[in-house]
Amino acid sequence: MMRGGMGNMQKMLKQMQKMQKEMQKAQEELAEKTVEGTAGGGMVTVVANGHKQILEVKIKEEVVDPDDIEMLQDLILAATNDALKKVDELANDMMGQFTKGLNIPGLF
Repeated sequence: MMRGGMGNMQKMLKQMQKMQKEMQKAQEELAEKTVEGTAGGGMVTVVANGHKQILEVKIKEEVVDPDDIEMLQDLILAATNDALKKVDELANDMMGQFTKGLNIPGLF
């Protein structure tokens, strides 16, 4: 009876190791993916990777008004938040297969 328990434990450990490798691969793939967040009808675009690193900020010339810097700042913030929200959605899609049913807030 004890041997069956050990066999099950070894099987479970192997499954966990396999899942860990798959999760690591998915995280590496996530890092290579990029998303774009936009604001102001595309006047400001922010590109981020799957690890929430901002890679690029594009600002169209016509949105730059020296007399209204605050609007430009708001557009940059909105585009950045849009990009980061899309990264979260992408991460949930990619990593959710490993956590389905666990419901651990803030895990990914």
